[in-house]
Amino acid sequence: MLSQNSAIQYNDSLFFEYKGELNKALEEGDQSKIAKKYVQLGDYYQSVEINTQAIEQYNQALSVIKDNIPELEAHIKNKIGLSYINLKNYVKSREYLNESIHISEEKKLKEPLALAESLVGTTYEKQGNYLKALEHQNKSLELYTEAKDRLGIAIVNENIGSVYEDLEQFEKALKFFTISNTVFSELNHKARINVVNNLADVYRKTGDYNNAMVFTNRALKLAELYEDHHQIESAHKDLARLYALMGEFKQAYEHRLIYEQLQEEGFYSQNFRQLNTLQTIFDTKQKESEIALLKQENKVSEANQNMLIFGVFLLFFLSGVSFFFYNRKRQESAKLQAYEQKLLKVELDRKAIEEKKLQDEIRLKTASLSKYSLNMAQKNKMIAETSSTLQNLASRSSMDPVPKIKSLAKELDKSLSEEHEWEEFMSFFQEIHPQFVKQLSKRAISKLSSTELRLAMLLRLNLSSKEIAAILRVTPDSVRVARYRLRRKLPIEQKQELVNFMLQF
Repeated sequence: MLSQNSAIQYNDSLFFEYKGELNKALEEGDQSKIAKKYVQLGDYYQSVEINTQAIEQYNQALSVIKDNIPELEAHIKNKIGLSYINLKNYVKSREYLNESIHISEEKKLKEPLALAESLVGTTYEKQGNYLKALEHQNKSLELYTEAKDRLGIAIVNENIGSVYEDLEQFEKALKFFTISNTVFSELNHKARINVVNNLADVYRKTGDYNNAMVFTNRALKLAELYEDHHQIESAHKDLARLYALMGEFKQAYEHRLIYEQLQEEGFYSQNFRQLNTLQTIFDTKQKESEIALLKQENKVSEANQNMLIFGVFLLFFLSGVSFFFYNRKRQESAKLQAYEQKLLKVELDRKAIEEKKLQDEIRLKTASLSKYSLNMAQKNKMIAETSSTLQNLASRSSMDPVPKIKSLAKELDKSLSEEHEWEEFMSFFQEIHPQFVKQLSKRAISKLSSTELRLAMLLRLNLSSKEIAAILRVTPDSVRVARYRLRRKLPIEQKQELVNFMLQF
């Protein structure tokens, strides 16, 4: 509340300062100074978005100079054109801007001419006439480039980028926004915030969500640095959109709430600021009327009464408008929040079902893999025992089928060395733990051999040394030695179990 009151006092003091300077200039009778003070007061009204009052002050300035100061006249008509753009009266805006262009071309005034061309381009862009918009923006860019006006160059490049964004020619838009951002950065200008936000919009619209996230967060940080309430609000709105597109609905919802809160605060802040300014204008005019009343009581009495009625009507009108928009905003916000909560719940339920299904599949495949490895171990054990028995029979020279038995033993030994079962095992294992080998190899201190990788996979299945020995057709002691060698190649703490380390992947 203190900061808001301070801002109000600052606005009031600034208004009274400008009003005092205007009255002093009127007393002195210097036409050029009077016109400039009217312009100064008009600029103040434009800054607080009371454009109708701004236009009134600018027209007062024009009536004072009466075509005697062409450069000032061109600048004032540009300001009137901008005020009409703010009021969305683009046809009226072009009337004044074209007059400024005519004066500037006749008197060879590059600065007001460049600005007028850019503003005309803006009016055409707002009306959807993009070819005309680009024509005038390019003329403006040429003029600013000739004048080496870096701020003007940055602004017009942003305007051209905006036109190409509207045309969905995003590569061109990105080019001009990048140029504008570079120049604004070199100038350390606050207007950079909007350009960074535009770059984020282009990346979002082209599906490059990573860059969109980088630039939107950058715009938010800049806005917070400059304490730009409107740009902070815009950044949170864009973050909500971006997270929604990325499927991160919780973050989207959080930023949406922040945006709505900031929008509501901005709405009331702006209305309060405008109402305060209008009240100040009203009070000032009332005081002026009271002074005039001492000189002409009859005439000013009526004016004073009309002013009072106007003030009361204005207060009631603005209060009614504020209440209407506040009520409608609350209703829309409640509907939107309910809808977004439903969407979030549906998405969370869907993900929960998918996760449960995936966990069931993994448990089934893990059980199958364990069963497959045990079967393989049993088969190896059986083949090994059969081979040993046949070798014993073959050692009895009295028996005739010695050659046949030896041949059969060789075939059994050969089947033990075949890799096709390992290939099937690897296939099953990769389905359940697709990143295991890659991640383990990456963490290893030195390169792991194929035998060590096989041992690691069997350990990942939490098999005992005896079961591993049967599968690999080695002794349990050999497995213990292999485990020790494998452990030395991995970054395992002294007290950590090798199996527990494998279960991390």
